[in-house]
Amino acid sequence: MEYFSQQLINGLTLGSIYGLIAIGYTMVYGIIGMVNFAHGDVFMVGSFIALIALLVLGVSAAMPIAMLVAVLILVILITMTLTSVWGWTVERIAYRPLRGSFRLAPLITAIGMSITLQNFVQLVQGAQVKALPSIASGGYALFGTDRFMVRISNIQIIIIGVTALLTIGLALLISRTAIGRSQRACEQDVRMAALLGVNVDHTISLTFVIGAALAAVGGVMYLLYYGVIDFYIGFGIGIKAFTAAVLGGIGSFPGAVLGGLLLGLIETYWSAYFSVEYKDVAAFSILIVTLIFLPSGLLGRPEVEKV
Repeated sequence: MEYFSQQLINGLTLGSIYGLIAIGYTMVYGIIGMVNFAHGDVFMVGSFIALIALLVLGVSAAMPIAMLVAVLILVILITMTLTSVWGWTVERIAYRPLRGSFRLAPLITAIGMSITLQNFVQLVQGAQVKALPSIASGGYALFGTDRFMVRISNIQIIIIGVTALLTIGLALLISRTAIGRSQRACEQDVRMAALLGVNVDHTISLTFVIGAALAAVGGVMYLLYYGVIDFYIGFGIGIKAFTAAVLGGIGSFPGAVLGGLLLGLIETYWSAYFSVEYKDVAAFSILIVTLIFLPSGLLGRPEVEKV
């Protein structure tokens, strides 16, 4: 029971990171019906911005707790701001001109932007793995025996807590603000929303910005949790986050979060009880089985063709 509970905490931590990134995929797809395959590399850029900010500010585990928390909040805000600029630039340069083109054009552009971002970071930061010393060590023992004690680290508390706060905040933004109403209107019918006075271009750009900001937070959390990054992490994590979005029901905001948590749990439990080499096979197999019986995902709605 103790071992199972420990893996539950680990899986929720990993799933929280997946969920933050998956929200960006599902928001863009829900509004314009396009999969932004460069989103994983926006997450990667955010992790590098966070690393640079942490090193410049001289963050270390020796700092007093209050100062450390303040600096981490500052790093998150800096990373969200700069990564949002990346997200806006990607949408403005690469996607907006092709919005009315044939459906494969934005997909090809997204793959091209992904490769461009990877190579840009490789040239600027190098191909070596970048490491960050632990800055929030320690944690709490929850329950267990002398043989095995269930623990939750400070980093895990931060990741799960930040994800929960951002998820609640985004839900309120979508449901109770003018920005959210515009996004929901564009999700239902972009042309009708434009006829009713919604600034569609502004709404879509803002959606990219919000998705990039959440991916940036995911990059900060990933860096703090694992302590190592490189220019190629965006590909693997991006595919996993996209899988989470599809599993939960792409286009569904709650589905993205649910899919991320489920994917994190599947990977963690498979690695704990079976072979870690096949955790990706297990995750994608679950996805295939889900889509066979629920083609729209767990919380997705069947797509209705507008005529």
